Amino acid sequence: MVPAVRETTAIARPRRDVITAYVLLAPALFGLAGLHRFYLGRWVSGLIWLVTGGLCGIGSIVDMVMMPRMVDDHNRGAPGW
Repeated sequence: MVPAVRETTAIARPRRDVITAYVLLAPALFGLAGLHRFYLGRWVSGLIWLVTGGLCGIGSIVDMVMMPRMVDDHNRGAPGW
């Protein structure tokens, strides 16, 4: 019996740049967090970051480290939330 092959479909999206994402993360220092997540197509978490101030700043600090991965995921077409 042959196991079922699960197809993954990548969503066609415009490519994003890591530098631009970091620039959009900078306003988080002044309380306007989440712009980088909107830029990367992560609308739900972008709204959460905007309302909570980047999860009280801790989420924004984590995003500084995870930014290259988030941009790479977006450029590969991986689903974001």
